Amino acid sequence: MQKTDALAAQARTEAEAAAAVSAVTADVPASAPAPARDRRSLPWPLLFGPAVLAGPALLLLSRWLDVPAMQAWRTVCLAIVVQALPFLLLGTALSGAINAFVPARVFSRVLPRRPVLAVPVAGVAGVVLPGCECASVPVANSLIHRGVTPAAAFAFLLSAPAINPVVLTATAVAFPGNPAMVLARLLASLATAAVMGWLWLLLGREEWLRPAVRHTGHQPGHSRWTEFRLGFQHDFLHAGGFLVVGAMAAATFNVAVPRSVLDAFTGSPWLSVLFLAGLAVVLAVCSEADAFVAASLSGFSPTARLAFMVVGPMVDLKLIALQAGTFGRAFAVRFSTATTLVAILSSSLIGAALL
Repeated sequence: MQKTDALAAQARTEAEAAAAVSAVTADVPASAPAPARDRRSLPWPLLFGPAVLAGPALLLLSRWLDVPAMQAWRTVCLAIVVQALPFLLLGTALSGAINAFVPARVFSRVLPRRPVLAVPVAGVAGVVLPGCECASVPVANSLIHRGVTPAAAFAFLLSAPAINPVVLTATAVAFPGNPAMVLARLLASLATAAVMGWLWLLLGREEWLRPAVRHTGHQPGHSRWTEFRLGFQHDFLHAGGFLVVGAMAAATFNVAVPRSVLDAFTGSPWLSVLFLAGLAVVLAVCSEADAFVAASLSGFSPTARLAFMVVGPMVDLKLIALQAGTFGRAFAVRFSTATTLVAILSSSLIGAALL
């Protein structure tokens, strides 16, 4: 009897608990719909649409890329990147090594203390770097971070790809029996680098120069190899993207502009100089190879071809992109414009005197 009463009491307790739960549930307002209803309401056509259209889109894109003009564009773009990439690696590796291993006091001892004298010395020092303009940008950036006056670093940036032994030797091979062309290129390039360095001392402003934020110099207690690796990784990844952008722009010009446009400027001496200077900017030929391109432009005057070889290593599309990514757009626009004008003037004066 007692057992029956206990079971009955337990049943009443469970019934009361169930009633309480039902009351609480009934008082709670309806919330978000059940997951099942969410799944039924999803716009499945919008999800399957891109997957269905991806196949035809890729097919049309592949056919468009097989057009001869696009094949030429891909070839030129890839050639510029492949040609410049080894020197970009060299420059970023050298930049990282300077940043991690070279004490700052070395530069204060090598370069004169007066910036006016440091500019031509840095310009002449460009002969020690056998690379192209892609290598000079990260090195100049590292020099500025290590305490070198920006005017001297920019003189080095301009002279290094134009007067190093590899470039001068290639010029002598491209113009056999014409040592005056080699001498004219050396003098015009040095003059342009020095003048631009001095112009920066006179007119340059710090707000135009905004170097990329990065670790500079060796910190006590840190591994020099780790600092080298981090600096190299930062510079290469940062500059590599801008190299690709510049190569794409140069390839577009190569494909879009017909050959007949080039022939229209050969008759006028001044127009030919200006045209080849502008052509050097957009073609973005590496400085180790531009002498052979200049030699092939036999319809133009020697002074015009000299301008092509002086302007090209200092101002071209990929170099402008690298400078914009490294020092800032405000600097790149002003510096590249002024460098182009000074290089054309130096080439014209020295070409008229020697050629």
